[in-house]
Amino acid sequence: MRAETWLVLAMAAIFPAAMAGACGSTEDGNASGTASSLNGSGADSSTGGIEFTTGTSTGGSTGGGPPACAQQEVEASLKIAPVDIIFVIDNSGSMTESIKSVQDNINASFAQIIGASGIDYRVILVARHGKFDSGQSVCIEAPLSGIPKGGCAAPPPKPVNTATFFHYSVEISSHNSWCQVLRTFTLADEFNLAPMGWQEWVRPEAVKLFVEITDDQVNCNLPGLDLDDKDDDLVAAVAEADEFDAALLALSPEQFGTAMKRNYRWHSIVAMANKDVNNPALAWLPSDPMTTTMCGANPAPGVGYQALSIKTNGLRFPLCATDYYKSIFEELAKGVISGQALECSFTIPDPPAGQEIDPETIIVSYTPGDGGTAIEFQQVASVADCAPEKFYIDKEQIVLCTETCDVVSLDAMGKIKVLFGCIGVRS
Repeated sequence: MRAETWLVLAMAAIFPAAMAGACGSTEDGNASGTASSLNGSGADSSTGGIEFTTGTSTGGSTGGGPPACAQQEVEASLKIAPVDIIFVIDNSGSMTESIKSVQDNINASFAQIIGASGIDYRVILVARHGKFDSGQSVCIEAPLSGIPKGGCAAPPPKPVNTATFFHYSVEISSHNSWCQVLRTFTLADEFNLAPMGWQEWVRPEAVKLFVEITDDQVNCNLPGLDLDDKDDDLVAAVAEADEFDAALLALSPEQFGTAMKRNYRWHSIVAMANKDVNNPALAWLPSDPMTTTMCGANPAPGVGYQALSIKTNGLRFPLCATDYYKSIFEELAKGVISGQALECSFTIPDPPAGQEIDPETIIVSYTPGDGGTAIEFQQVASVADCAPEKFYIDKEQIVLCTETCDVVSLDAMGKIKVLFGCIGVRS
C-alpha cells in the first residue's frame, strides 16, 4: 500500500530586526529597510529558526492532497549553526580613521547585537595588534576582548583572547590581505597564541563570515598563486575572485566547503562609492553590480573584493562612511543573525507505525511569503547534481541545495511543504 503525508515548514525570523540569509555557503542586507528587502516582513521571533510541523490526519486527504500515511504529528527544526566571523583589516598608513571607527563600534554595534541573539559565535581578527594611531594597528577592548575598557590607550604587548574573541597578529598591507588569509591559516602568529595558525580558532561546524576592511586593491602572490585585479579591471576582478575562492576551498574543504556547497561568505568594506548619497551606510547587495567609482580620494575601490562578495552572496559597504560605521556594523550583525546561521537540512520524520517512507517519493514545495505561485523543488541524486530549485537526500536528511536554501532563507514568511510516500507494512 502507499499513502502520503504533508510536512509544513513555517519560516520564522531568527533575529531582532532582520537581514539576509544563506546556508553553509555564503548573508545579505542593507542598512535601511534590510528586513523588507531580504526577509519578507522581517517579523520578530523569540524562538528563531525554521520550524516544521505536520497536521493530523485520519487517513483521508489533507487540504485536497493525497491521503495521509496515518494520523500523526511531527515537529522538527532547522538547526541554527554556529558562526565564525573573521575580520581582515588593512594596517596601511591611510587606514587610521577606519581602524578607529572599527574599534569604536565592534563591541556595541556588532558583538553586543550578536551576543544578545543567543547565536554561538566567535570573532577572529586578522591584523597587527597595537595602537590605531601608531602604525595603524588594531586593539579591541572588553567585553569582546580580555583587554579592559580603556586598556587600548596603552595596549598590552600582545592580544588578550577570550572564549569568543581571538586576535591573530600579523601585518596586513595595502594589497596582500587575500595572501595573508591563506598563508596564516596554518602559520603561527607572532605571539604564538595560535601555533598552528588561525585554523585553531575556526570550527568545522561553523559558517565562516569574512569581513574585509581596506581602501586598496588586490595585488599579491604566493607560490603557484598570483592575485592581481589589475588596477580595477572588472573582468580581472572576477577572475581573481574565482582564483582566490578556489585556493580557499582547497585550503580546507572541511572548514570552507566546496564549489558545490560553500561554507563561507565574504563581506567587503572597501573604498567604493556610496550606493545612496542620502544613506551612506546602505549596503550594496549581491544583485548590485560592481563599481569602480570611489569614495573620497582613496587608492582603489577594491573590485576584487567586490567580486568575491558578489560570488559568495556577501554585502559591500563604503569604507569612507566612518561616521556611519555604527549603522554598518549593526547591519553586519543583523545579517549574521538572520540567515547565515541557518542550516537548510532536516531529518526525514519517522514513518507511521507499520510503514516505511519511500525516499524516492519525496517532493518539496515552496510557497513565497508574498503569496506568489508555489515552486516545486525537485530531488536530485546528490550534492554534485545541485542546482536552483533542487534538493537531495543525505543520510536520512533532506538537504536543500545551496541555491535553493538561499531563496528560502531570505523569505521569513515563506512556507515549504514536504510530500512523501509510505510503502510496505512492517511485520
